[in-house]
Amino acid sequence: MKKFDLNFYSGKRVLVTGHTGFKGTWLCRLLLNMGAQVTGYSLQPPTEPSIFGLAGMDRQMNSITGDIRDLDRLMEVFREQKPEIVLHLAAQPIVRESYKNPVYTYETNVMGTVNILECIRQTDSVRSFLNVTTDKVYHNREWEWGYREDDPLDGFDPYSNSKSCSELVTHSYKNSFFMDGVPAVSTARAGNVIGGGDFAADRIIPDCIRAALEGKSIPVRNPHSTRPFQHVLEPLYAYLMIAAMQYEESRYSGYYNVGPDDRDCVTTGELVDLFCQAWGDGQTWENHFVGGPHEANFLKLDCSRIKSVFGWKPAWDVRTAVEKTVEWTKEWQAGQDINIIMDRQIQEFLADIK
Repeated sequence: MKKFDLNFYSGKRVLVTGHTGFKGTWLCRLLLNMGAQVTGYSLQPPTEPSIFGLAGMDRQMNSITGDIRDLDRLMEVFREQKPEIVLHLAAQPIVRESYKNPVYTYETNVMGTVNILECIRQTDSVRSFLNVTTDKVYHNREWEWGYREDDPLDGFDPYSNSKSCSELVTHSYKNSFFMDGVPAVSTARAGNVIGGGDFAADRIIPDCIRAALEGKSIPVRNPHSTRPFQHVLEPLYAYLMIAAMQYEESRYSGYYNVGPDDRDCVTTGELVDLFCQAWGDGQTWENHFVGGPHEANFLKLDCSRIKSVFGWKPAWDVRTAVEKTVEWTKEWQAGQDINIIMDRQIQEFLADIK
C-alpha cells in the first residue's frame, strides 16, 4: 500500500461535516491522533447516548453546531476557519427514515452538498475536498458482480437516490469550477460500517447490541440480504489517504469505491451469527422478516480502482470487525474510558495495515 505519512495531517486545518455522528466521531478521533486542527460542523448528536458525547469530543476540538442546509452559517464558518481540507460526512443516512421524511432527506443530502461545494468555490484556502457517499448510489441490478465507479448512478429509495444526486452535484462542480485541480475533489462510496459506539436505529449491529444488553434474542429483519460490511476504521483511513494524496498531487482525485474483500460480503444472518459467537453468553437471534419498504437484497462493490491506484486493501476482515465492536461495547459497559478504548483500537488498526 502507498502508506501516506500519518504526520501529513499534523497542523493541517481540517473541516469535518457531520462530526457528531458515529463515523464523524471516529474520523475526528483519528485526525486528533494525527495532530490535525479539527473543526466540526454538524447538528447535535443524532442518538442518545452518542459516541461523540461519551468521548467528550466537544472539549477536544472546535465543535460548531449548525445545519448543513444553512448556507449563510456555513459560509461564515468557512471564512472564519479557512480550512485546507474538507471532509463531508453530514447526511440523513438511514434508508427507512428516508421513506418517512423524503423532503428532509433530499434537502440535507443534495442541497447540503451544493452548499458545501459553494463554500469551497468561494474559499481560496481549500486544497482538498472529499464527499463521502455510499455504496447504494448505483442502479442496483441485484446481480452477483461488484459495482464499479463508472456504473450508472440511480439509487432506488430516497436516501440512496439523494446520495446519487450528491455524487452528480460533486461531478458538476468539479467539471464547472475545479478542472484545474484546485481544490482536488473526490468522492468515496463506502459500504456498511460497524464498530463501537454506533447507537443508530435500524442498523443491524446496534440492534444486536441493544438486544444483547437487554438479555433478549436479536430480532433480524432481513437475514438473507447481502451487504459489504467493514469496520468503521477501514473507510475512514481510506478517506484520509485519498484526501492527503490528492492534496499533494491532484491526479489522485477521482471516484472511489471503498469496501471489504468479497469474502467479507456476508448475509445479515451470517453477520449476526458472528456477533453471537463474539458476544458469547448463549446469545441467539430470530428471523423477523415481515416485508416493508424496498431495500436491496444483494449489493457488492468492486474496489479494484482504489486498490490499483493506492495499493489499498482492508486490514481487518468481517470477523475481526465484529470482535472489535463487541470488545468496545463490553469495555464501555464496564466503565472504561471511551477515548482510551478508541485510541487503542486505532493504534491496533494502524499496526495491522500492510
